[in-house]
Amino acid sequence: MSWQTVTPQPCLLGESPFWHPHEQRLYWVDIAGRKILRTQPGLSPVEAWAMPSEPGCIAPAAGGGLVIALRHGVFRAREWGGPLQHIATLDYDPQHLRANDGKCDALGRFWIGTLDETRVARNAALYCLDCRAGIPPQIERQLDQTVLPATTANGLAWSPDDRTLYWADTPSHAIQAWDYDLARNCLTGQRTFAQFAPKPPGWQSDGAANNGGYQGRPDGAAVDVLGNYWVAMYEGRRVCQLAPDGSLLAEFAVPAQCPTMPCFGGEDLQTLFVTSARHGRGAAELTRFPESGCVFAMRVSVPGLPVNFFVD
Repeated sequence: MSWQTVTPQPCLLGESPFWHPHEQRLYWVDIAGRKILRTQPGLSPVEAWAMPSEPGCIAPAAGGGLVIALRHGVFRAREWGGPLQHIATLDYDPQHLRANDGKCDALGRFWIGTLDETRVARNAALYCLDCRAGIPPQIERQLDQTVLPATTANGLAWSPDDRTLYWADTPSHAIQAWDYDLARNCLTGQRTFAQFAPKPPGWQSDGAANNGGYQGRPDGAAVDVLGNYWVAMYEGRRVCQLAPDGSLLAEFAVPAQCPTMPCFGGEDLQTLFVTSARHGRGAAELTRFPESGCVFAMRVSVPGLPVNFFVD
């Protein structure tokens, strides 16, 4: 299996990809570039839609369009390029925090993790926004520093039976798992799903072939129909496939030092897409990996889970 480059032009910080089954399109965001992007791979050029602030994550809506978590609030767009309707504000200071990794659960609630840009306070959180049945938006803070001190929320995903929720704090190099009750929207039984070795002191990305022995840290993730957890390893130049027990099944080298998030797509959901980053990366790294910031794709043997739609 080998990677193909999907996009001709790189973005700064690609994230939050999903495959829209009705449109047969790939969507993703450029957080630092303040854009949402989409394309029909191999069939249409990349379309870009400028945002008023950084889009941390997006999801398709059952009623059409998108739900979008920007730095300064959560918004609903009924159509591509249309007006943004403000639907919720999360209780964090946008001067120092912003929305990051997120997606919808099987009942159409939008989950949004946050990122502490100071890298000091470890006050990232995970929110759940429920707009179903025409009720006023209900926001519940599901995880915060009282449960798991975190700096960068990432790795959000659910098992195929919706009985396990995964969430990672990227700087801690750890992925956590919880028992999850979908109907009650309740998390219990926290445990460490996977722990990766920390970055060696003084490590620098110089493009060396052996990566200085560093394997990266967990960023965004997706789950396949067998319950395997696929995670992009930021600065690790790879995507890892982990079994439901957390053991490593396989790893796939990516043509970028900083892959950010995978998703499954294509008509059969057997194409693995992965976004990547070039924002803030050094000259030696970008010389070695000039396509950093692009979206890559490869065929895989097991289909992934389809995207969940936002319900309002």
